[in-house]
Parts: sequence; structure tokens; C-alpha cells
Amino acid sequence: MMCQMNQLSQMNQEQLLNFINVVSFQVIDTQLYLDSHTQDEEAIGHFNYYMDLRRNALQLYADQFGPLTIDTANPTNCWKWAEQPWPWEGGNC
Repeated sequence: MMCQMNQLSQMNQEQLLNFINVVSFQVIDTQLYLDSHTQDEEAIGHFNYYMDLRRNALQLYADQFGPLTIDTANPTNCWKWAEQPWPWEGGNC
């Protein structure tokens, strides 16, 4: 799954949220595999690749629609996320 930042930035909110879910699954699945195969270099590369995609997608989502996790919250107003519409509110998803 090759995905450039410009492709991510062209996604709407629903598409970007779906993409985050897909790459998050890849990260978790690979992490579980690495628990028992700690020396698998290919799996480590796979994990790092999807972690980077996930991190970039989460940051892009936070920039455009508000943070999904505290990791991408703006430190100066990180509690404003509670005041924003949830992804399922407003009919945008």
C-alpha cells in the first residue's frame, strides 16, 4: 500500500478515517506477530512503514478535522477536542 502525503491530503474525512483504521490494523497485527518473531527484519520494516503512514494520517486528520488521539492534539488547546463534533455527528462520515 504505497500512499503519498498528497494522496492523503486529497481524501475527505470519511476516507481518511477509514485509511487510519486500515493502517492501524496493519500496525497492531504486525506488532502481535513481532511479539513472537522479534528478529524478523521484514516484519520490522513493515511495522515501521505502517507506523509512519499512521502517524502522518493521524496528524493530517488532526490538522483538518481535529485530533483523534491526544498525540496529535495541539498543546496550546489540546482540550478543545471535546468541543468539536464527533466523527459521527454532523453527517460528514
